[in-house]
Amino acid sequence: MDVKSKIVLVSGPTASGKSQFAIKLAKKINGEIINADSMQVYKELNVISARPSSKEYLNIKHHLYGFHSVKKNFSTGDWLKLALKKITEVKKKNKTPILVGGTGLYFKAILEGLVKIPKIPIRFRTEIRNLHKKIGQKLFYRKLLDLDPKSKKKINSTDTQRSIRAYEVKKFTNISLHDWFKNTAPFYDEGHFFKIYIDFPREELIPKISLRIEKMIELGAIKEVKKFIKLKVRKNKSVNKAIGINEIRDYLDNKKGLTEIKEKISIKTRQYAKRQSTWARGNMNNWLKIKSKDLNKFLKRIK
Repeated sequence: MDVKSKIVLVSGPTASGKSQFAIKLAKKINGEIINADSMQVYKELNVISARPSSKEYLNIKHHLYGFHSVKKNFSTGDWLKLALKKITEVKKKNKTPILVGGTGLYFKAILEGLVKIPKIPIRFRTEIRNLHKKIGQKLFYRKLLDLDPKSKKKINSTDTQRSIRAYEVKKFTNISLHDWFKNTAPFYDEGHFFKIYIDFPREELIPKISLRIEKMIELGAIKEVKKFIKLKVRKNKSVNKAIGINEIRDYLDNKKGLTEIKEKISIKTRQYAKRQSTWARGNMNNWLKIKSKDLNKFLKRIK
């Protein structure tokens, strides 16, 4: 199985064991790991983002983890520029780059290139988001199809993030998001990649998520959020979407008890895992799907 000569991509729902699998794979094929998770780039969010531990860093070289300030914006374009640079650096050392994470847009960018859409003003984007909040996803999706019929075959009716993005792009540029994608060239040919998706059964993922939340609290998530609050990060920064921040903030404000906020974080994490699985069904059909129970078998098959 030719894995070593490729750029390896590893994705899967949150808590599916991507990081641990990637480390085992890196040891097997002399690889180095490059982060493809939008929250693990922030240096102030170690526990909340479930970043790999310092012990894991010592075993295998990791790149693009915990280096960016939560006070500064970090876009898919920013990540792509850095990831391409790291891929080149790793390959120069005759090692295998292994990109690991759960951010679908990052993988889409590395595989298809980045769409050069004109910058859309914040005020305009906020209006679209307020409209979505007001009418809900179901009605918003209908409005999207009226505005941009091409979205029907490209965007799932429950995909909130992509629906909003497609709507704002068509509304602002008068060109369909999908036409912008057509005119985008990838940085590498498809043959350069070996793509792995960890297919974790939902019923097994739920207890793993619950255990992760407990461990997160034990490792100091509350203290981490306290420090984050003191930084006074603007509300419009995407980092505020990190699961756990708002819930722990409610606990610190005495609005909710610890048991309740742990359950809230667990529910939100399960919902996020479901969205990741939905994304995978729509965008990762040609990836190698490996059942969680077969990961070790897969590693044994690699020379």
